[in-house]
Amino acid sequence: MATDDPIMASVAGRYASALFDLTKDENKIDEVEKDLGTFQALLHESEDLQRLVRSPVIASEDQSRALSAVLAKAGIGQLTSNFFKLIAKNRRLFAAEDMARAFKALAARHRGEVSAEVVSAHALSDEQTAELKAVLKQSVGKDVTLSTNVDASLLGGLIVTIGSRMIDSSLKTKLANMKAAMAGAN
Repeated sequence: MATDDPIMASVAGRYASALFDLTKDENKIDEVEKDLGTFQALLHESEDLQRLVRSPVIASEDQSRALSAVLAKAGIGQLTSNFFKLIAKNRRLFAAEDMARAFKALAARHRGEVSAEVVSAHALSDEQTAELKAVLKQSVGKDVTLSTNVDASLLGGLIVTIGSRMIDSSLKTKLANMKAAMAGAN
């Protein structure tokens, strides 16, 4: 299926789009988006869950059973749980995080927002997040939903990705550029 929409160009995008269409029909976009955020947080916190999701050697039935227990304990809704069971059965659980990101982008687009991924060296405060949202809104002309991650190796600064645009103001990149420039001067 050929498409110009970058979200739909991947397997994760097609699954996310199918889930989005279903949630839109049932008026559960916000509920499923919250559930997916909860799942992403669990995934980032647990190496065991990451292994379960990404391992090609764990049988789909075992993945589904273990995942069902995790989702129930986390209070994930029935619609989202059924989605995860389906992707486990179809051996696509490894792409669950990409599916969640794509779903969130579709939900943001539906609300007239633009989603941005922000990677920072340290966790952003509420004040910094609000200021960044305001600057990005002024730049793109729409409300911006932020997805934030921390990568201490950046040393300082931010990497902001909106659609296909990336703004890298990290100290790590600036130092690498200086090193390359100095090596070229010799």
